[in-house]
Amino acid sequence: MIETPKKLCLGLVQVYTGNGKGKTTASLGLSVRAAGHGLRVYILQFMKGSTVYGELESARRLAPELTIEQVGRDTFVSRSHPDPVDVALAQAGFEKAREIVLSGDYDLVVLDEINCAVDFALVPLDDVKELIRLKPRHTELVLTGRSVHPEIVELADLVTEMREIKHYYNSGQHARTGIES
Repeated sequence: MIETPKKLCLGLVQVYTGNGKGKTTASLGLSVRAAGHGLRVYILQFMKGSTVYGELESARRLAPELTIEQVGRDTFVSRSHPDPVDVALAQAGFEKAREIVLSGDYDLVVLDEINCAVDFALVPLDDVKELIRLKPRHTELVLTGRSVHPEIVELADLVTEMREIKHYYNSGQHARTGIES
């Protein structure tokens, strides 16, 4: 039997980035591991564009240790001209993320695709940097998504880059239920 810690002694900042598959998957694996040890986990997904991901159902089954919430619309966001609605929803989502992290109630907080939200100018870089600096000592913070800003890399304790070498999408294979969604 696994002995359940009350809180992490030291929460670090992890970043999963790059053009390869696996950033969200890695953060979900970490989240399931943490929940299995009785740690409280909150995942906020930015810019996901769908409500039929398998991880949403898994989170319902692992509640109350694991919670996943999506913020934003389930539509394409223009990088060069984001709709003001998308900006407002992403910023409201980030405000919720700030409340969750700073509350100290969660041992692990994942901001899935936050790097993309910063890259698309939906969430200000300075706000993310401030959150990293202010997070409680016992809270692990994970930031995922392509195009991580170098200043976030500098503040992180661990940065992993998923690099695409070969991907079956390029040969016409569509997303498969249970594997990509």
